[in-house]
Amino acid sequence: MSPAGAGAAPDWVVLLLSPWVLALLGLCIGSFLNVVVHRLPTIYMRGWWAFDVADFALGDKRSWRSAFGSAAEPPAELAAAAGAIHRQLEASPPLSLMRPRSRCPHCGHQLRAVENIPVASWLALRGRCSACRARIGLRYPLVEAGTALLFAASAAVHGASWQTVVTCTAIALLVAMALIDLDYTLLPDSLTIPLVVLGLVAAAAGVSVVPWKDAAIGALAGYGALWALGVLWAVLFRKANAMAEGDMKMLAGLGALLGWQALPGILLVAAGIGSVVGIAMIVFRGHKRETPIPFGPYLALAGAAALLLRGRFVEFAEGMLPLLGG
Repeated sequence: MSPAGAGAAPDWVVLLLSPWVLALLGLCIGSFLNVVVHRLPTIYMRGWWAFDVADFALGDKRSWRSAFGSAAEPPAELAAAAGAIHRQLEASPPLSLMRPRSRCPHCGHQLRAVENIPVASWLALRGRCSACRARIGLRYPLVEAGTALLFAASAAVHGASWQTVVTCTAIALLVAMALIDLDYTLLPDSLTIPLVVLGLVAAAAGVSVVPWKDAAIGALAGYGALWALGVLWAVLFRKANAMAEGDMKMLAGLGALLGWQALPGILLVAAGIGSVVGIAMIVFRGHKRETPIPFGPYLALAGAAALLLRGRFVEFAEGMLPLLGG
């Protein structure tokens, strides 16, 4: 396996990075991504309650006194609530991305290996739990099949190269981020920061589609662009920053992977899709205008497309920017 422009990859590498093999890998990765989407927010929220609420209220008298006076003491009710939170966390069963084994969320039935085959098990079970017959969401096989298709497309576009490995890794991160943001309006640092690191390391190692300089500028520009838009929104409309920091980090990662040249196209496509979906939700589903709509899924969709069609996104941006500028 070698960067673009180097000699041909060995036959075994060509086989491993072929569309069919990567499609099978994508099915397995997609199955794992379903677990990540289901469990990571719970793990994250438990950590938030443990660190930012329970531990803070139980022990940080210094910050309380700084805020309310040197002689002030935290109220007993706060300590009691913090203690209750701490006990609830202690009583919660251990949870990680690997343990416990997958189970039905309705009845707790532990899935056997034969019930955990990507897509095939869902079809064989006709979308229902084998124990309680509760429905299993269609999203599970769609995530598995979608990840498989994106992995296969990566192999078809980039061939047997490190760029395929980088693209598949980035796509897996984007899929997880999109679904978590859709469900919880949350983009965990444990997903956004690795996307930035992946882009910068790939560029530094010479296995990226862009040189190191463009990747570094892209990371800074991606973060800065959404930060500036959020500040502008807050100033013009006298509201809170419309852009969450997770969105900024995600776009920074896409900038690191694809260079600053692709960012305008990604933003235009993501904003266009988001606007259409937002209007449709308001018109057809009664979504309240003041309720925020997560931007991460649209960034992820545009970013995944740009990973496969970077040249088209750069051309699109070059064609659109003069029109937007008048």
